[in-house]
Amino acid sequence: MATYNEQMQSLANQYMQQTGRVEMTARELAVWAITNNLWEPQPSVLVRQCADEFARALRDEFITDPQGRRVRLKHMALVERGGEQMPLWQDMRTGTRKHMEAAFQQRRKSIVGDCKQLRADVDSCNENFNSGDAIQIVFDFTEDLEEADFIPVS
Repeated sequence: MATYNEQMQSLANQYMQQTGRVEMTARELAVWAITNNLWEPQPSVLVRQCADEFARALRDEFITDPQGRRVRLKHMALVERGGEQMPLWQDMRTGTRKHMEAAFQQRRKSIVGDCKQLRADVDSCNENFNSGDAIQIVFDFTEDLEEADFIPVS
């Protein structure tokens, strides 16, 4: 039996075949699937959606620190409890050092994973699908971070 993600991927492929479109938004897919009675919310999906919306809201809560930096206030760390991993959130102002260190290390590891995947994607595109000059991506972010310090945050 196909996983939920595989079912959703199959619906996206069906959408492209039926509409002849090669690009779409997730919203367009959702409207199409719901309109055609191909998807309906299950209680577990509603709980997941609500949890995702809470996570998004928590990720998007910022304050200005005493030095004038705009910083994320709530941080998530994956923690093992009862033999399974669960995402736990803490407020930076009241969170434990252990939690904050884990959250920051996990975010760093996620960034490295994103860079690794981006490198594989770019290399594959250049080697298999790009007939022009190779697309170049720089993974040293030193200059980007220095430059970002001079860009005002709104």
